[in-house]
Amino acid sequence: MTDRKDMTLTSSGFYVSQEAPIRAADPVPTPTAPAPDILRCAYMELVVTDLAASRAFYVDVLDLVVTEEDETTVYLRSMEEFIHHNLVLRQGPVAAVAAFSYRVRTPADLDRAVAFYEELGCDVRRNREGFTKGIGDSVRVVDPLGFPYEFFHDVEHVERLAWRYDLYTPGALVRLDHFNQVTPDVPRAVNFMQSLGFRVTEDIQDEAGTVYAAWMRRKPTVHDTAMTGGDGPRMHHVAFSTHEKHNILAICDKLGALRRSDAIERGPGRHGVSNAFYLYLRDPDGHRVEIYTQDYYTGDPDNPVVTWDVHDNQRRDWWGNPVVPSWYTEASLVLDLDGNPQPVVARTDESEMAVTIGADGFSYTRPDEKAEELPSWKQGEYKLGHQL
Repeated sequence: MTDRKDMTLTSSGFYVSQEAPIRAADPVPTPTAPAPDILRCAYMELVVTDLAASRAFYVDVLDLVVTEEDETTVYLRSMEEFIHHNLVLRQGPVAAVAAFSYRVRTPADLDRAVAFYEELGCDVRRNREGFTKGIGDSVRVVDPLGFPYEFFHDVEHVERLAWRYDLYTPGALVRLDHFNQVTPDVPRAVNFMQSLGFRVTEDIQDEAGTVYAAWMRRKPTVHDTAMTGGDGPRMHHVAFSTHEKHNILAICDKLGALRRSDAIERGPGRHGVSNAFYLYLRDPDGHRVEIYTQDYYTGDPDNPVVTWDVHDNQRRDWWGNPVVPSWYTEASLVLDLDGNPQPVVARTDESEMAVTIGADGFSYTRPDEKAEELPSWKQGEYKLGHQL
């Protein structure tokens, strides 16, 4: 819930506080077993329906590096990665996410992961040989929110290509940055991730205390994952970083040159949340990929939490460009550990799209101005009908 008396309003238009004032009405019980010590988001396993088309998108268009491949699977990594892969493309009948995968600090953290999730009654499976090539002893679980997670420590090292400037392209992807997950109950998801040691860096709320999204991290950046309110569990996007924003513009130019500009769903632009420059793409199966750069350091223990007003149209795009409806409504299915799509539960709290670009939306650029005081060319821009 929001209690703005404990927050400070900044000149940039958002609030800051020392702790995220998010309370879950129906929290997942915190296990007595200690949580595994998570280092960072490390890779995602995607199921794709046309492996050749997906390979062409991620390799020929986005220039991810092929570490290894066979008839059913392609293992890809970014330029600065030294572990075997950041992305697995696996041929399958239904486009979905098979695993959100995190690296943990020590092998003993896998024992902790097993105990932590078994105490919650989750489906927990361990493979001492690893579930994918290049990854050793691993634990896969379906968490209480319905998401398939993997934890691992042992990896096969490959050449880090950071110094291979002869291989760099204008839009080179250098790191896996984060995941974004869609869940019907954001406070419940935040509470559970906090029990795993994640810390909130930013969130979106309204004056009534409805939480629409929250950004959470283990590594010292804005996030390793975000929890976005909506029908779920689903995967909103997986994000890769570039060095600078001109790399993102180069990707746009390349897509245009290849006559593939229809892969661009949203952007380029700059977020208010995270301050990052962004581009959202859709792969051949509709999986959403964000290209992302220039967020900020969050590693100090007293790093302030940033809270945005859901009606501030600069929270999602700092330049105030409206968000396309598909960005709010469409997302990828996630699988259980047997490869079956997880059932999608409808969100019962208000949706961010409904309160900001719906028929009764009332977004603002300056909160003390009424909608009719906007310039004529901006009036109604954030309404759903105007976007369509």
